[in-house]
Amino acid sequence: MGTFLVAAKTVLPLFLVILTGAVFSRTKVNTANWVEVLNKYALYIGFPALVVASLMHLEIGDQSYSKLIIYNSGYIITCMLLAFPIAKLFRFSTKMLRSLFLILPFGNISYLGIPVLQNAMGDDILPIAAIISAIFIFWLLTLGIILIEIYGEEKFQPKKLLLSLAQNPLLISVFVGLAIVMFKIKLPTVAEQTIQLFSDSVTAVVLFSLGIFMGMHKTGNLKQWYRVIIFVGLTMLVLPFIFHEILVILDFDISLQKATIIDAAMPLGLTPYALSIQYKLNTTLFARIVVLGTFLSMIIIPLWMVFLG
Repeated sequence: MGTFLVAAKTVLPLFLVILTGAVFSRTKVNTANWVEVLNKYALYIGFPALVVASLMHLEIGDQSYSKLIIYNSGYIITCMLLAFPIAKLFRFSTKMLRSLFLILPFGNISYLGIPVLQNAMGDDILPIAAIISAIFIFWLLTLGIILIEIYGEEKFQPKKLLLSLAQNPLLISVFVGLAIVMFKIKLPTVAEQTIQLFSDSVTAVVLFSLGIFMGMHKTGNLKQWYRVIIFVGLTMLVLPFIFHEILVILDFDISLQKATIIDAAMPLGLTPYALSIQYKLNTTLFARIVVLGTFLSMIIIPLWMVFLG
């Protein structure tokens, strides 16, 4: 019980910021575009700064992150492919199949995962958190969108996808950060301090935005939440547990394993929700999974921390 309380205290400040956002969403000051503005700040400025700040102090040395990349990629791809048997078993519509491509693998790795790992494991874990985040973003914006478009009504456009990928600020920031490390580029002190200022600002911004997002959505009745509860349990408990057991068998590095599983257990992210609007998927289901998963993560994430040690 003591270990759980320590883990809960680690996560609690983050969720108090979310709660503040939820309360703020009920005030007259809040308007519909607050979430969009705050998320754009995070996407184009805050998180790129956090990724660069994390990676530019990465000590590559003899350590290889190939297993980290391969195992996380394998998990994401497997979860996406699980959409096919699940959709067939429960006779889901094509629209629901397309929704599952995003619901099953893509937790809130950047907006929630990075702050949680930083609070739980310290600043030393930030480079690892940034790499895991980049892996999830890459597969979300490539294979995830490819599958959605292939099974959609509109014709798949590879050039449009490649252009979108090349313009994604998070992916660009990963390459910038890695270039700084690989070529041993020394930035001016004032540039490093500026990047760090933006990096330090993003956690509160995105969690506050998430709180506003949660506070703006109607709860609905209990019957409408049955499917939501099942998907939250599947993505935050069942699939990460299976992944953990596989990593144990593979004798994966303990510290990398802990960061990987905590990220795998994150609630559904806001980017999949945004994509569900863009591609006209089951948006209400996405919104409710985000809300319930984020709320329950106040308990589930500390439980995972206790379990992982």
